[in-house]
Amino acid sequence: MSTEAGSILERKARIFNVQKYSIYDGPGIRTLIFFKGCPLRCLWCSNPEGLERKYQVMFKEDLCVDCGKCIPVCPAHIHYLPNDEDGQPRTKSERSRHKVNRSKDCVGCRKCETVCPKQALSIVGVDKTISAVMEIIQQDVLFYHSSGGGVTLGGGEVTAQPEFATNLLTECKRLGIHTAIETSGYAKLSSLLKMAQFTDLFLYDIKQIDSERHYELTGVRNERILANLTELIRRGFNVKVRMPLIKGLNDSEDNICKTLEFLESFKRYKSFQGIDLLPYHKLGINKYKQLDMNYAINEDLSFNEDELDKIEGFIKGYDLQVVVIRH
Repeated sequence: MSTEAGSILERKARIFNVQKYSIYDGPGIRTLIFFKGCPLRCLWCSNPEGLERKYQVMFKEDLCVDCGKCIPVCPAHIHYLPNDEDGQPRTKSERSRHKVNRSKDCVGCRKCETVCPKQALSIVGVDKTISAVMEIIQQDVLFYHSSGGGVTLGGGEVTAQPEFATNLLTECKRLGIHTAIETSGYAKLSSLLKMAQFTDLFLYDIKQIDSERHYELTGVRNERILANLTELIRRGFNVKVRMPLIKGLNDSEDNICKTLEFLESFKRYKSFQGIDLLPYHKLGINKYKQLDMNYAINEDLSFNEDELDKIEGFIKGYDLQVVVIRH
């Protein structure tokens, strides 16, 4: 893959997933590229494998037969059977269960993944060049053109790897592919503006309008997020605001009203593309166990259809375009 100038693009980014045929993250049929690494720690995050930039081992304990084949092949000595050091034979019921030492860093060699007979192990994160990612993207060009779709970069947080993202967006635009970015907005404005030159649509999260409460829910304050959003819209870059809805955490009438009051000032800008509501779902909870991470939400914080219809109608009362994304 080369640029217009003919130079080879060999910059790499750490990706944790590529999802084809998505219809929820921008117009038409899209390919989603998930970047690893995120500065936020949202309590409800459905992609915990995207939070850290480093390689991670996902372990499906229910599939493991404790064969120990992963132990000798791992150069980082991450895998072990904690009670078998004495070498004494054990019955199946007494046998030690496979463990993953999370204090050690995976090097991404994937040897354990390869030798596991039950696919109980998978390594999250792969370093890909622009050329490699573009090869995947171009496989579905016909779908993009026929549906008005394209490519969406997300994560994790795409702005955590801004140079690669900018180069990838540039190459997509060179080939006439519609581009979108899904972002928390917690980034340097300069990085967002560089990407904005090659981005057709920002899908921009507002998770909580009150900064102190935002910090409690995500680990960061929101002043930078709101300021960046304002700059993008005022400079004429197309932005659709996305509002995650989590019952009891950010769905209060006060929070929604203040968020809408903030957004009302953008109604006169053609670049403001309205609001997507993203109701809480439980997709991704199992990944926390596979990563040996704690999921902070114990109860079901999802909404029924009547509740979503009521919130949608309330927002329409502000004369704002709104769509509920129902997975």
